[in-house]
Amino acid sequence: METRVVKVPGRKPLGRFREISGPSRLQHWDIDTGVDEEAIKHLKEAAEYLKTSDTPVAFPTETVYGLAADATRSASTKGIYTAKGRPSDNPLIIHVCDLEMLRGLLVSDPAREPGEDADPIPSRYKPLIERFWPGPLTLLMPNPKPSRLAPEVTAGLPSFGARMPSTSLALSLIKLSGVPLAAPSANASTKPSPTTAQHVKHDLDGKIELILDGGPCPVGVESTVVDGLCDPPAVLRPGGVGIDELRSCPGWENVVKAYKDHGHDGKDAAPRAPGMKYKHYSPRARVVLYEATCKEGSGGITPSDAELARIIGKGENSSTNGSVAANGKHLRRIGVIRTQRWGPAAGLPNDNLHLAAGEQNGNNDPQQPGTSYDVLEGNLVDDTRGVIGTILDIDLGRDTRGIAQGLFSALRELDRRGADVIFVDGIDDEIDIAGAVMNRLRKAASEIRT
Repeated sequence: METRVVKVPGRKPLGRFREISGPSRLQHWDIDTGVDEEAIKHLKEAAEYLKTSDTPVAFPTETVYGLAADATRSASTKGIYTAKGRPSDNPLIIHVCDLEMLRGLLVSDPAREPGEDADPIPSRYKPLIERFWPGPLTLLMPNPKPSRLAPEVTAGLPSFGARMPSTSLALSLIKLSGVPLAAPSANASTKPSPTTAQHVKHDLDGKIELILDGGPCPVGVESTVVDGLCDPPAVLRPGGVGIDELRSCPGWENVVKAYKDHGHDGKDAAPRAPGMKYKHYSPRARVVLYEATCKEGSGGITPSDAELARIIGKGENSSTNGSVAANGKHLRRIGVIRTQRWGPAAGLPNDNLHLAAGEQNGNNDPQQPGTSYDVLEGNLVDDTRGVIGTILDIDLGRDTRGIAQGLFSALRELDRRGADVIFVDGIDDEIDIAGAVMNRLRKAASEIRT
C-alpha cells in the first residue's frame, strides 16, 4: 500500500458556525466552499475515501494528528486498530463538527423531531461546552441503545468519548464526511503521538493510503478526557485543558483526578478512556525522567557522573548510528531534553557543542510560533578517557505550553538521531497543561528520579 501525503495548509478559515448566540452557538458548522477551493477539493477527496474505504485517513487537529474512520461502521473502525496495532479493549474518541451531530448520537432515534423532549446532552457538560468547545476537551457521553456507533468505538463500555476539534480543517472534514469520525492519535501503538505529518508517515507508511498535511499541531498533547456522568466528576486523562481551568466552571469545582501516571501491564479492566491502561508515548530510547521534586542531596536535580557511568556501563544496545571508539566499543549517544532547570547538556561534561547537521524538528513554521527548537550535538567527555560518547541536546524553553507543543516531537527527534538514553528535565505539574506533559513523560519513562 502506497501512502500519499497531501498538503492542505488551511491558512484561511474553511467554514464557520452559524451566527447563533448562547448555548446553541455551536449548533451548525457550515463550510464556505469558495474561500479555498484547493483545500476543499482535498477534503472532499478524503471525505469520499472515508465513506467508501475501510482504511483510515490521517488528519491534523489542534492537539495531535488523528487517524480517522467512519465511527458508525465496524469495518471502518477496525481499520484503525489494524493500522495502529492498537489493543481491541482501548476505546476510541469520536469527533463531531457541531452539536447537531452530537445530539444525533445521544438519542436512539435520530429522526425524531427537535424539541420532542429534553436536550440529550447532560446538563453538567453545558458549562464546559460553552467555555472549551471547540477545543482540546473530550466529554464522556451516555451511549443509547440502540447506538449509531460501531461497537469497536466503545470497546464494550456504556459510554463514549466525544470531542469537537477547533481547527476549521478538521471540522470541515467531519462535515463533508457526514458522520462522526473515530480518531485516536495517528501513531503506531505505544509510540509518541504525532504532531506533524512526517511523524505519521514514519509510523504508518504502507499501512494507510492518505495523510492530510496541515502543518504542526499547536497544542501538542492530546485532549483532556472528563467523566461528568459520575459524582464527583473526574478527569480520566489530562490534556490540553488543565484541571484548574475545569474547576473554575459551575458544577466542576470538585472535579477529581481519576488516572494514574505510570504505565500498566494491560491486565486491568477495560479502560474508561484512551491512555489509561497501556504503556504509551514511548520512544525506542530508554527515558530517564527527573521530577521537578528532585532536590540536591537526593540523587541530584541533573544527571550525575555516577548516573552517566551507570548508564554507559550497562552495555545497552547501541544505536546503529553510534560511532566506534579505538577499543572497538560503541560510543553512547546521550539525549537531553531541557525545560525549566537545566543548562546546556544538563551539566554533563562535554565539548564542541554545536548545531547538529540536517533538519531540525521540522516544525520551524513561522505560522506556528513556539513549536520550533534546535538540536545541538557535541562530544561527551571524561577527564581520563577523553571522548566517551555523543551528546544530543534539545531545549524546549521555560513556557509550559511551548514544552507541550514540542514534547512528542523532541522524543521522536532524539530517537531519529539514534539516542540510546534520553534524560528529561520534568516540570511542576500542579497547574495548567503541565499535568498532561508530566503524565505523558511518566508513561514514557523507563526510570524516574524523585
